[in-house]
Amino acid sequence: MTAFLYPWLLLLILPVLLMALFAWRRKQPSIRVPSLSAAKTAAHRPGRINWKRLIPFLCYTGAMILLVVALARPREGLEQIRRRAEGIDIILALDLSGSMVAVDVPRQMTSMNQVTSAIERGTLKNRIQTAKEEIAKFIQARPNDRIGLIAFAPLPYMACPPTLDHAWLLANLENLDAGIIGDKTNIAAPITSAVQRLKDSEARRKIIVLFTDGSNNVEAKVTPLQAAKLANTFDITVYTVGIGSPVSVAPVETFAGRRYEQIQSDFDEPLLRQIAGDSGGKYYKAEDSDSMAAAMKEIDSLEKTSFEQQTLVNWRELAPGFAGAALVLILLAFLLENTVMKRIP
Repeated sequence: MTAFLYPWLLLLILPVLLMALFAWRRKQPSIRVPSLSAAKTAAHRPGRINWKRLIPFLCYTGAMILLVVALARPREGLEQIRRRAEGIDIILALDLSGSMVAVDVPRQMTSMNQVTSAIERGTLKNRIQTAKEEIAKFIQARPNDRIGLIAFAPLPYMACPPTLDHAWLLANLENLDAGIIGDKTNIAAPITSAVQRLKDSEARRKIIVLFTDGSNNVEAKVTPLQAAKLANTFDITVYTVGIGSPVSVAPVETFAGRRYEQIQSDFDEPLLRQIAGDSGGKYYKAEDSDSMAAAMKEIDSLEKTSFEQQTLVNWRELAPGFAGAALVLILLAFLLENTVMKRIP
């Protein structure tokens, strides 16, 4: 961009033009010579341009305008915007117990035929697929945050440590599936594992988002509530998402092929609420894909990354160039007046 440091000085161009008009219209001094009157009349016929006077005059006028522009200090600036993101460290803990293959049935579906048809068409997905899709959207919406991924069942598995390489993170998320590391659910284990990863982080905010469809059914040295208090000790917030609807079905393989049988959701809602409350977080219930998406959207809005923006402009002075051009015009006019366009009385 180009700007003037003293733009009001450009108003001087108007009096310069008025002075130039006055100088051009002013009668030039001359010596009357009676014997040359006919020649003089012929030399100054109406409509004939006096180039010997006009060209130096234009050079002087242009030089004055260029000097005024130089006085106004024209400058060319290169704008640089420095944007620094103060991100959040996040670990997502995803339950991979066998029950995550269950399908949560929307309230508007009232028959097993509707459910089976929707599953076969791919419009109704199981819990693990739904969770993975919404988690992927959450990751893609937060490019400035370090995000990690823990898969858990009886034991936790660090699928991806906190990273800004979200393409690698998403690839690891895609490889996860229900039942690959066991069927039981140990809720305390992923929380303590995540705390171990986050406790020394220098991030402004540190959070854990726990997704599970089961109750804690593994005896361990640390209970889920002790894990929540440990997270709170290190200023780590835990959000919990309970997955499951009043009506759920699970696939069963029979001699006649696969069929779906209704099951009972058994996640421990009071426990998940207390874990979130003890660490300053919030509990969400995800009965289907819509409520899962709403939960992730709210967590995203609650945990905003802060940005600091600074604008710098590097200026290059253009005034010397205009002053130099004015000097060239003055010298050119002087040379023309005293050489090829010199007037002889």
